[in-house]
Amino acid sequence: MKRDIIYVLLIILFMGLTSATCGKQDPDTRDEFSVSLIIPGSVDVSVGGTVEFAVKDGQAPLVSDIVLLTSENSGVSVPAAILSSSASKISFRLPSSITSSGFYKVFVKRGERKKEMGSTWFNIVVKLDFEPDASSTIYGQVRCNGKGVADVVLSDGVEVVKTNEDGYYQIASKKAFGYVFVSVPSGYEVPAEGALPKLHYMLKNDASTPERVDFVLYNAPSQEKFKLLVFGDIHLANRTRDLIQFRDFMEDVSSYQRTNSGEPIYGLTLGDMTWDLYWFSNKFSFPEYLQTLDSGIKGLPIYQTMGNHDNNYMTYSDRDAAQAYVSQVAPTFYSYNIGKWHFIVLDDIDCSQYDGTTSRNYTKNFTPEQLSWLQKDLAMVPADTPLVISTHAQIFYPSGTSSFAIDGGNSRIANTTQFLNIIGNRKAHIFTGHTHIIFNVTQDESIVGGRDIFEHNSGAVCGTWWWTGYYSGINISTDGSPGGYQIVSFDGRDISWQYKATGKSKDFQFRTYDRNTMDLSIGNWAPNCTDVTAQSRYAKYASYWTGTSSSNYVYFNVWNYNPRWTISVTENGNTLDVTKVDVYDPLHIVSYVAPRVNENSSSLNFATNINRHTFRVAAESAASTLEFRISDEFGNVYSETMKRPKTFSINTYK
Repeated sequence: MKRDIIYVLLIILFMGLTSATCGKQDPDTRDEFSVSLIIPGSVDVSVGGTVEFAVKDGQAPLVSDIVLLTSENSGVSVPAAILSSSASKISFRLPSSITSSGFYKVFVKRGERKKEMGSTWFNIVVKLDFEPDASSTIYGQVRCNGKGVADVVLSDGVEVVKTNEDGYYQIASKKAFGYVFVSVPSGYEVPAEGALPKLHYMLKNDASTPERVDFVLYNAPSQEKFKLLVFGDIHLANRTRDLIQFRDFMEDVSSYQRTNSGEPIYGLTLGDMTWDLYWFSNKFSFPEYLQTLDSGIKGLPIYQTMGNHDNNYMTYSDRDAAQAYVSQVAPTFYSYNIGKWHFIVLDDIDCSQYDGTTSRNYTKNFTPEQLSWLQKDLAMVPADTPLVISTHAQIFYPSGTSSFAIDGGNSRIANTTQFLNIIGNRKAHIFTGHTHIIFNVTQDESIVGGRDIFEHNSGAVCGTWWWTGYYSGINISTDGSPGGYQIVSFDGRDISWQYKATGKSKDFQFRTYDRNTMDLSIGNWAPNCTDVTAQSRYAKYASYWTGTSSSNYVYFNVWNYNPRWTISVTENGNTLDVTKVDVYDPLHIVSYVAPRVNENSSSLNFATNINRHTFRVAAESAASTLEFRISDEFGNVYSETMKRPKTFSINTYK
């Protein structure tokens, strides 16, 4: 009986609490009144201009109701009085406090109640003296200082058009890619959010709905001379102390900016700024990458190129894989102009075979849509305008010991040949990444086929995915090249370049090794390794350098070498014969392979590569001093006085 009474009391108490809760419902969230509006994806309106929304099913608000606009960015709500209301539409004046474009939630407020109608993008525009054609679904104006700019190229990724004499443009677009971008003309820059130039706009409406997109340009300083800092693979993922190491890189770039503040400087990434595998597990993707970049680099517009690790592997098509990048960073292919040069950013990672898993089955190809766009883009560019093209994966690749071939199998070769045919006889410098090594394919290589094309496979900011910095404190790539970036100098139509190692002088262009002092035996460098497989894998890379030597051989790695460089090594005034050798770089072996196998790990995902830029001389004496004098094709001379014996250790090369 007592138990039954308690049970009844609990029921009464629960009902009372429920009633009390219902009675305390937030009046601002109740929507028990009949109002229904059709909210479009975007609204073009001037500051303080009139907005109209269609009424659905005749359920119009009262004139005494209030339209409440809540910013999806800041959460701030702004009221607007209704000017007119009928069974078909309502009108109100946009609050004067809304002066920039943005997404807003739209509510109708009646007394203490409000009802959500939907969301829209208020596109703040100025009045145009222009009426687009009926077939145009994207239109607008490109302005600088309030005036239209003529002959500016714009594209939706399919069609390519130019502005008229008043800066107006229009595109009969199917909105296949969901954006429109401006090919920034020479002499101008676009606004930037931090380091990111805002050259594209994500469309808000379906393909049948016309929408207006204006672009604003700013006058740039003289671009006759300028610098371009080219950043190969960065791979930020919040692991292996990468963010700490990246701070050193950003400080190096900032120091270069301060030292060279007298001329314009721009940046260009080559893809793999992030690492798709860690977007979710480490919660580090494009927003975090951009925030990190903006925290350490100021006043440097950085154009972005997409890499394979910048695609979302949890998708099933190339376009879906790129959606996060496109919406948050940049189009996957676009163009811009600086000075007398036309810049083209391409995407040669095709994710059409993605299956939503970490298999990430991509191919290295330019899609047909991209090549079609490229033809149309180049049709807008005078044939004598030199090109800079960036794409993530390499076009050519070392073949044998001294030549190059088109990278990939038959389908890639056919695709690359089509790309090269589109470039034709134009002068082009192609900057690529992906490999985490450095090689240069000059116009003299037979594979280039007589074209005026030079490929710079440009190394990696992160070296060996930040692993060697984590293990040894030396950021070094698998070919022995230091983590760093290319500095490309433009003077009119002339171009020159230097590789800059992070934390080092521009004059640091090679590294020397005294074989007499080296012994990479596993007992010296990985004494804790007992795993047989790991021991075998270590031997593969270290055998050339294992055991003591009295050969007096001296090796040196010249990472940005091409055959136009000259090398001179002397001993006591006598010139020594220089021989190119294909070897594994010993410093990379002890900075990555050794510490990995010392942990009894046979997983060497980023093992040392044989490189094509290491040389050897034979000295007469084990204790002589050698003089190195190495010159690039621009007359820059890099030298070292090598006092021997030179100790081989991690500390020697830090």
